[in-house]
Amino acid sequence: MRKNDGYVGRIAPTPTGLMHLGHACTFLEAQRRSVEFGGLLFLRIEDLDQARCKEEFVQALEEDLAWVGLRWEVDVWRQSERLGCFRAVLQRLRDAGVVYPCTCSRKDVAEAIRAPHAEGQEPIYPGTCRESGLPMEDEAEALAINWRFRVPDGEAISFVDGRLGEQRFVAGQDFGDFLVWRKDGFPSYELAVVADDIAQGITEVVRGEDLLASTARQLLLYRALGEMAPAFYHCPLILDTEGKRLAKRAGALGLRELRAQGVAPEELIGLARRT
Repeated sequence: MRKNDGYVGRIAPTPTGLMHLGHACTFLEAQRRSVEFGGLLFLRIEDLDQARCKEEFVQALEEDLAWVGLRWEVDVWRQSERLGCFRAVLQRLRDAGVVYPCTCSRKDVAEAIRAPHAEGQEPIYPGTCRESGLPMEDEAEALAINWRFRVPDGEAISFVDGRLGEQRFVAGQDFGDFLVWRKDGFPSYELAVVADDIAQGITEVVRGEDLLASTARQLLLYRALGEMAPAFYHCPLILDTEGKRLAKRAGALGLRELRAQGVAPEELIGLARRT
């Protein structure tokens, strides 16, 4: 655990749909650990996806979180209100020389990648724009292009997860140069959560184990920014009846549906274990 004045955790839903059982169990675990360590728990609304995030889902999230029994600090953050902070973090990365502009579209990347990769594993960006050195006429132009973080190829990124123990990912093999800024003027998930976790003084991140590889990428961002990383605790994923990870469209295990069926909040963890 990172040493500071105390434990600080967060729950960070994305308002692109209604909450399901998997979200609830992860957030309850975050609250349990916050209580265990006598710390604070913040609510952060990660609403940067302008096409999919809806205000109606924000209201539904807060209602569902309260019904589950979650309690958070009064100061609720919304990422959509923090673009200035994210631009400043991008500038710090540019000044450090660890990011570069990239003009590749998703189609360009897909066509350039020929090496096979396992199902579910991300394709490795081939480095097409790594040495392009595109000139930026002004700040507006710089914010209207993709930026990628240049990973240290071959370096092992290791950390100890609070639940799973020692984890190890090799840069350039398990993941490649990743986006930190999108040409639509918004930060990537990786940059936004690191910037906010630093600003809020988060000491432990509790989230699903599908984000283990993201942790390795984010550790590189913390290092490049000269900031101390929090501890990480990755929860098991709740699967549906077909053994697939729950999606927000999973009606049978949506909190609204469970609530309508008369399921009590205290039954959720037991229900998750039976799923």
